[in-house]
Amino acid sequence: MTARVIDNVPIHAVPDALFADEQDESCCLGDRMGKLGEPQAAGPQTLWRKENFCLGVPVAIERFGRIDTLVNNAGVFIPKRFIDYSEADFATMIAVNLGGFFHLSQKAATWMLRAGSGHIVNITATIAEQPVASLPAALAALTKGGLNAVTRSLAIEYASRGVRVNAVSPGVIRTPMHSHQMHEFLASLQPMGRMGETQEILDAVLYLEKASFVTGEILHVDGGWSAGRG
Repeated sequence: MTARVIDNVPIHAVPDALFADEQDESCCLGDRMGKLGEPQAAGPQTLWRKENFCLGVPVAIERFGRIDTLVNNAGVFIPKRFIDYSEADFATMIAVNLGGFFHLSQKAATWMLRAGSGHIVNITATIAEQPVASLPAALAALTKGGLNAVTRSLAIEYASRGVRVNAVSPGVIRTPMHSHQMHEFLASLQPMGRMGETQEILDAVLYLEKASFVTGEILHVDGGWSAGRG
């Protein structure tokens, strides 16, 4: 079988993030990984452990025999004034937003390079490029901006070896990360006047998956936020 997309959340991954070529083999990577230990909700305390990130690749290889596409979408967002960040905030965001990418992508890229093909998609954030005074988030800019930079770097490093590297840069997306009380304010940050939906991020990832001549692209899915403020 061929794993089409794998999600780097180590336990209980989003079902839509893993596809197989045969309908009856479509499954959630987290279901398989959950059997290796007690199921638990994925959070920063589990995500930032190197062994959890590294677990995904051998599980996918065992199940499907190869990895075609890796989607790095694990992340944490801690909005604070810069001087209010703690050492723990810094350690968590570096470990999850950058450490997760590094450990999992390095292992997945090794397999992709051997196969001579593959695709890595990083989920970044528009706030890394278009900061907002009313939503200070310097560590998000530091970590997600780093993913933007490494996306372009790896795209060039691997362009001649059959491995593409792209990114999707969301604006504010309607997820459990944002309380309902914040929705109106967050929607106001987008020029289109609404929050994005998770399906719109998935659509962008699937576009990049099919666009075989696209690499090094930062695809913004942010209601116009990256173009300017309305």
